Amino acid sequence: VLDYHGCKISDPYCWLEDPDSEQTKAFVEAQNKLTVPFLEQCPVRGLFKERMTELYDYPKYSCHFKKGKRYFHFYNTGLQNQRVLYVQDSLDADAKVFLDPNKLSDDGTVALRGYAFSEDGEYFAYGLSSSGSDWVTIKFMKVEGPEDLPDTLERVKFSCMAWTHDGKGMFYNCYPKQDGKSDGTETSTNLHQKLHYHVLGTNQSEDILCAEFPDEPKWMGGAEVSDDGRYVLLSVREGCDPVNRLWYCDLQKEPQGIS
Repeated sequence: VLDYHGCKISDPYCWLEDPDSEQTKAFVEAQNKLTVPFLEQCPVRGLFKERMTELYDYPKYSCHFKKGKRYFHFYNTGLQNQRVLYVQDSLDADAKVFLDPNKLSDDGTVALRGYAFSEDGEYFAYGLSSSGSDWVTIKFMKVEGPEDLPDTLERVKFSCMAWTHDGKGMFYNCYPKQDGKSDGTETSTNLHQKLHYHVLGTNQSEDILCAEFPDEPKWMGGAEVSDDGRYVLLSVREGCDPVNRLWYCDLQKEPQGIS
């Protein structure tokens, strides 16, 4: 029984909040023994699967967008687990595969979670998540080729991806290393998100810490660079509150720029 401001609420299943406990595992196993045979014998299950597969099996295109001197668009042939990013040198040129997330895992559960081109369109940063996790690994490509780059950013979650206009690097958010699991199945709260700047061609351990709020562990923030490339704007929020805080930095006043 939980007491909320004097109001007592019965919560006999609160122990299920720990997904790794032996009691929870036994409960899930017992539930599956009841439900799985029922679902397997359901006479309309196959009909639903067949119809839903038929409805989803059609080509899906995104709108074209231009980055630098090239054009890009997403395309799914119909039943691909992930949509594929294509590139064209012009709108009349043949489209070529630029990034196909379907090839990154055997079961198709590695997904593209955010991406950002440098201002000149010559570099591409993209986030990958596995099995629906909010945790993202950011990788980089040189668009010409294309060519994979060795840069890798870990511990990224709910992050911005904002290049400075000189193409030297990118702002992003990550969390400190934590004890226990961090694969998307953890139930603990992630605290102390920080804003970093990654210089292309360097190790993540060398990234520049740009903003942190040790007295406000639940604050999360995203940076964006102004259209003229001069300012970086940091918008900070807490949870889903419909308010935010805003900081800005004049990159021209930095001695050597951000990098």
